[in-house]
Amino acid sequence: MENSQEFEQVLATVTNLLSAEGFTEAAELVRRAPARVEITGWDNWNGGINLWTVSFSIDASDYAKLGSRRQTIEEQISKRLAAVIEQFTGDSYSVKIVPQVETCPDWRAAPGQLPEEVRRTIIDGFALDNVSWSGRLDEVAFLARLYDLKSFPSTDHRFPDASGDIWQHRINNPTDWDDDWVFCDPRFNLLSCRAELFLRFLCEVVHPVVRPDRDAALSLVKQFNDQLRPVAWELFEDEKIAGRQRFSFRQLLSNGQRAVSRARTVADALDAGWMQKEIERLEHSIERDPALAIGTAKELVESCCKSILSKRGIEYSRGADLGDLTKLLCKELRLVPENITDEAKGAENIRLILRNLTQVTHNLAQLRGLYGSGHGRDGQHRGLQARHARLAVASAVAFIDFVSETYHERGQLTLPN
Repeated sequence: MENSQEFEQVLATVTNLLSAEGFTEAAELVRRAPARVEITGWDNWNGGINLWTVSFSIDASDYAKLGSRRQTIEEQISKRLAAVIEQFTGDSYSVKIVPQVETCPDWRAAPGQLPEEVRRTIIDGFALDNVSWSGRLDEVAFLARLYDLKSFPSTDHRFPDASGDIWQHRINNPTDWDDDWVFCDPRFNLLSCRAELFLRFLCEVVHPVVRPDRDAALSLVKQFNDQLRPVAWELFEDEKIAGRQRFSFRQLLSNGQRAVSRARTVADALDAGWMQKEIERLEHSIERDPALAIGTAKELVESCCKSILSKRGIEYSRGADLGDLTKLLCKELRLVPENITDEAKGAENIRLILRNLTQVTHNLAQLRGLYGSGHGRDGQHRGLQARHARLAVASAVAFIDFVSETYHERGQLTLPN
């Protein structure tokens, strides 16, 4: 059974048998997964026959998800394959499901997270806005800019590789496959591949060669970033080609994220469990819900003040607001020292910095009241954006970092590096 056309017919029959018997998962795997047939042994005991193995390659993540079901599916396919193929040959055939070997050159880089629901939302946008992902190029030419199509298998026995396969079903007969076929094709695996591979695809969609209309490209970039930024990715202008933007991608390691990391260090040192909960809210709301982040930043400062005051044995009233708490803490820790002489170099600047630091908390409270969570809004209200939330969070962390380090300098706390 070395003829590829005959073997495609065998696999088609196996798929029909599996479907008819209700083994839909196995049938779908045979239909979609690239198959490779090779001789893997020789059996002298049965008159001398070849032992063949049919390997079905699937994405590594899908392979892992199969778990113990993999052996069952292999047996289901093997049984139907034997029933079909025994009329052609006396050789023995077995089935093996194997993980597809990765072809990306940057596999050593740490994988970024890009949830499937975000990818699907972006993909749905192409259909809703009737936008061609390949732009002014045909789909073979577009994909050839990203992939070595000749190294990808064909799903059509008449063609040796993916290049001819795609040409046949999307250019020669454009209605054979749906317009969004590429997003479901396991050869490209765009729904569950590494984030970098999906983002590289999006950058190509708005490349000036692919989409020369500048306004159309910028509109798509905005739509992509609306979905990507909440999960800490974005497309950005990397360079210009003949005056047109070329885009690349990057992971957002914002000041807000770094501030959250530092806040976690402070909370660990203070052993303040309630601060950890507020930090978790910060981490998930800076990009998605700026108003919540601003409100939580103010609460984080309150928790820090109460924690240190309690550890110092300083009483405060239950009704104390943020201003009262910070004043009490500043006095207790002597954050604004009175022993800096005018003769000291930069004395006035030191006083101003230390005094202004205490104003951070006051301004946070004001900001929360105006734009943060916790208050009803009328229909005309327009909230602040993520960059404002990052500013509020960074300011809050600057305060708690300084007061906790001061507490440490007083010999009461050890902060990890």
